Amino acid sequence: MKISSPVVGEIEVSPERVITFPAGLPGFEACRQFALLHAEGNDAPQLFMLQSLDDADVGFTVTTPDILGLNYEFVLSDAEVDDLQLTDPADVSVLLIVRRDGDNPVHANVMAPLVINTATRRGLQKIIGKVDTSVTLKAVG
Repeated sequence: MKISSPVVGEIEVSPERVITFPAGLPGFEACRQFALLHAEGNDAPQLFMLQSLDDADVGFTVTTPDILGLNYEFVLSDAEVDDLQLTDPADVSVLLIVRRDGDNPVHANVMAPLVINTATRRGLQKIIGKVDTSVTLKAVG
C-alpha cells in the first residue's frame, strides 16, 4: 500500500506493518489503519510517526514510556482484551502520543496510552482515570 503524507512524504507500507485500531482513536474514529514509521537508517529511534493510512493528513508522534523514564501499570478490561485479541500479555506494546505547541515544552499524553498487540497488530487508546505522574519534556537544540 502506498501513501503520500505531508509529514513523511510518499512511502510504501507492507501489509504486515499495518496496525488496526478497530474503533479508531478518540476524535479520529474514521482512521483505523496506521503504520508505525521512523527515520531511515535510525537503528534505535526514540520517536516514531504513527501515520494514518486512511487519512494522509493524520499522524501522531509517539514514543515508548521507557524513553521518558516512565514505568506505570494499568489494567485492561475484558472488552479491551477481546478487542486486541490478546492471549499473551508479553505481546503488549505501549506507546505515548507526544506533542509540542510552538515554543512550549513537549508534552506526553500519559493519561491515554496507545496499547498495541504486537502479535495481531491490533490497537486501542486506553483512557486512564488517574496517573500518579505527569511529564513535561524540554527540547534540546
